[in-house]
Amino acid sequence: MADRSGSAPSGRVSTVDQPTAIRNVVLVGPSGAGKTTLIEALLYGSGTIERAGRVEDGTTTSDFDTVEIRQNRSVALTLEPIWVGTTKINLLDTPGYADFVGDLRAGLRAADAALFVVSAVDGVDGRSAMLWEECARVGMPRAVALTKIDHQRADTAGTVEQCRERFGPGVLPAYLPAYQGQGEDRDVSGLVGVLSGRWYPPTHGASEDSSPTPELPDDLAAEVATAREALVEGIIQESEDERLMEQYLAGEALDPDALIADLETAVLRGRFHPVLPVSGTRGIGISELLTEIPRACPNPTERPLPEVTTPEGAPLPELSCDPEGPLAAEVLKTSSDPYVGRISLVRVFSGTLRPDVTVHICGHGHVERGQGEHDTDERIGTVSSPLGKHTRPCGEVIAGDVCAVAKLASAETGDTISQRDYPLRISPWSFPEPLLPVALRPAAKSDEDRLAQAVSRIASEDLTLQVEVNPETHQLVLWCMGEAHLDVIMDRLNNRYGVKVETEPVRVPLRETFTVPAQGKGRNVKQTGGHGEYGICHIAVEPLPPGSGLEFVDKVVGGVVPRQYIPSVEKGIRAQMEQGVKSGYPVVDIRVTLYDGKSHSVDSSDMAFQKAGKLALKDAAENARVSMLEPVDHVTVVVDEDYVGAVMSDLSARRGRVLGNEPIGAGRVRIRAEVPELEISRYAIDLRSLSHGTGTFSREYLRHEPLPQHLAEKYTTGAAP
Repeated sequence: MADRSGSAPSGRVSTVDQPTAIRNVVLVGPSGAGKTTLIEALLYGSGTIERAGRVEDGTTTSDFDTVEIRQNRSVALTLEPIWVGTTKINLLDTPGYADFVGDLRAGLRAADAALFVVSAVDGVDGRSAMLWEECARVGMPRAVALTKIDHQRADTAGTVEQCRERFGPGVLPAYLPAYQGQGEDRDVSGLVGVLSGRWYPPTHGASEDSSPTPELPDDLAAEVATAREALVEGIIQESEDERLMEQYLAGEALDPDALIADLETAVLRGRFHPVLPVSGTRGIGISELLTEIPRACPNPTERPLPEVTTPEGAPLPELSCDPEGPLAAEVLKTSSDPYVGRISLVRVFSGTLRPDVTVHICGHGHVERGQGEHDTDERIGTVSSPLGKHTRPCGEVIAGDVCAVAKLASAETGDTISQRDYPLRISPWSFPEPLLPVALRPAAKSDEDRLAQAVSRIASEDLTLQVEVNPETHQLVLWCMGEAHLDVIMDRLNNRYGVKVETEPVRVPLRETFTVPAQGKGRNVKQTGGHGEYGICHIAVEPLPPGSGLEFVDKVVGGVVPRQYIPSVEKGIRAQMEQGVKSGYPVVDIRVTLYDGKSHSVDSSDMAFQKAGKLALKDAAENARVSMLEPVDHVTVVVDEDYVGAVMSDLSARRGRVLGNEPIGAGRVRIRAEVPELEISRYAIDLRSLSHGTGTFSREYLRHEPLPQHLAEKYTTGAAP
């Protein structure tokens, strides 16, 4: 492809005048592929930092969250801007772990192209394929960075072939690594441009002068010729220039500039994905990557913008990436810094974002995730460009750029920032459904209020977290993406907000119901010397079909229970149904018939007959068999076909009923089953283990069904949580 570009200014903090000078590139790949190492190499190669992985105070650029430092893994979306010539490149580093797919989707929202990172040592696994699908779902143009090519176990050719098999025939190498020696003595001596046929020795950045070696070994020249033929054919297939096809078939020499232009068009359309081999630790391929990103990746004006409406939902004209247009920016992520306060990572889609200007902030609202609809005006504070944990003021930010805004008190993840006199709302991106429930309780009584406040703040920052206070069990339940996600939340509660919490088993809302007809008598007679209580009622209880609730029937004759007290009996029965009759779980789906009773002219009252109704239902339960009911969910699992057998066997072992399975393409299978909720509280963790990280699932409440007797006894005796 193209030769190296010129030098990049060191530590440059500036703004751009036109969106065409911006490239927003998100790095996507599984954990361990080398994304963060590659970003540090690009920062060093562009002159942004003095040595790879370090900023001014000696910490690594990835050291942002305490969990990242402790566990050496990325858990959040981060922004690292660099300059290559006059082009500003915003590098967005995304977590590769499945629990943090929310940050991945935020990164895809912010970017105009993706650099998909694959390890030449580990190859393409199921997690890589799922991440590729995430990019394809939003139509993101992609190039592939093949990392760790200098490792002794690196298999570059085999990994490229794996990429073609899993990602499609559009994956073709733009450069090839040149190896010297054999076995343990094998080493990478540089890269060879497939189109140019030139050899590029290792460098650490575009600022280093390195003239390409003019001659190639015979075996490498033959490999390059084969790769060039495949690359040219792939470009011509995507080209709209019919002359290229005619020249190729006639055996004429093709114009390299025309090939490169068509290649870049194919990348923009998402049908061609060039492979660039790199080694972040050795600086191999870094200069080539710094050259190709400005050339092959689209600028913000070449990508469609999200739809906009008024805050009330009325449609508005389409936006364009114009610095002079109406302001439309989106909060991609919010985080709290113990020294700076709340920091919002913002992508500007239209207009220009300026500090010290009052703007309108509105949010869609996600009540189930701890957010409500909100509209407010707020003054923009400092606008800065982040680098690791550091921020540097950068002045105004034009359409197409990404920045950090400090102390936006009302802004939450997914909110829209617009002009106060022209408020609008950007259509939201989709958030994954959290499926791992964890119940929390404060370690001390004094932490109750602080826990509620801390959880609310974390939920406003992280839309993959869902907060629920269960009205039946009264537990505070956090729905997380997985154990790693929970670890991050617990760390933030403890270290950022100083709240000590404990976890406890999530209690599943069971039910009770009558399985056979029964009769009961409620006798509430109390004589205390003054005004007493007198209420007697006789009821018959019958079971009803699921979902019927309570059917109350009045068959009293002769006024044995005065008309004004019949509703009191029903009220008492309903109250006792909420409290349960055997194990403390609500009673459902019964018909209660009031057919007899007694009253007293002085001592009978509303409360007396309420108590009588409660006693009557409890008495009926003593004379009948009461069944425990458990909730059953409809579960849909999507998994690689290699793991279908293991997943179906596991679902059956969970007392599930497998309804069927069907292929959905790309080697994936959809499995449908009905599974009791008691058996899938930790299924998000177990499925990941069963499927080696390739499985996803969704669940939806279906109905309540009788709980097997041996399990019901545990809940009756209190042995189960």
